[in-house]
Amino acid sequence: MAKRKTDQRQPRVSIEGEVLRQIRQHARSNSKTEVCGVLIGAENGSGVSISARIPGLNAAQAGTYVTFTQDTWEHIYKIKDKEYPDERIVGWYHSHPGFGVFLSDHDTFIHKNFFSSALQVAWVYDPHNDEEGCFGWAGERLARVSEIRVKDDKGGEEAGETGKPEPVGGIDENEEIVETETEAGPPVWLKWTLTVTSHLLLLALGFVAAWIFFPRPIIVFVNPYNGTAIEAPAGTRIHSDGSVSVPGLPDLQPPSFDRNAKPSVPGSTPQPAPQAPAPKSDGGKDQNAPRK
Repeated sequence: MAKRKTDQRQPRVSIEGEVLRQIRQHARSNSKTEVCGVLIGAENGSGVSISARIPGLNAAQAGTYVTFTQDTWEHIYKIKDKEYPDERIVGWYHSHPGFGVFLSDHDTFIHKNFFSSALQVAWVYDPHNDEEGCFGWAGERLARVSEIRVKDDKGGEEAGETGKPEPVGGIDENEEIVETETEAGPPVWLKWTLTVTSHLLLLALGFVAAWIFFPRPIIVFVNPYNGTAIEAPAGTRIHSDGSVSVPGLPDLQPPSFDRNAKPSVPGSTPQPAPQAPAPKSDGGKDQNAPRK
């Protein structure tokens, strides 16, 4: 891994206006998934000067993140060796379609492992909100660059796929653009706190719903002679399966929900079914009849 800066000063970044237009057009070409590429230029001691970009073809796209594959790197180095042999890779760019300008955990991992040089930067563009920003090393942390210089000799850019003109026109070569936001998105601890809080809230709502829609059964002891409620005998216990234990009586099981089942009184003895008369023999005479 390359050595990072030891001071906390942000790198000074300058970029060609034509490179900005190419990055924006690349991001607009796919409004649902992220796209990526590398930034070509030179280091000038305290910062970088970006003069070209190479799109990352065959990158692995998965909606909210993008990854440089082996095929992507082979394509990048092939173009660089052919068209920019005397320049170097000074950073990378990627799009955030619809979710703002910041470096996610995945973006930070890519930058730390593939663009860890002290002056290498990460450019992020959101084609939905038409917002962009640059991030670089400030000591051991990544922070949003507050000072960017855009070099442009053209009078702006035609409207892209979004139909919105670009705000590049009229920028002098040495004019500085000062970004007001310097934070790299919400901190990780805040994201975890919100996630855990939302899960706990859903769990609490589930308990409340279960208590309302699935209440525990209420067992009332009734005098079988007059139908009035009586106090439960001492030592009565209600088990988790719904059965009831009363001292001196067999356990009372929870009621059956079989519609065809006949109601029964707990503790009663079932009556035997009536016996059919014995068959007759000897010509139809009853064997049990008294003899004459």
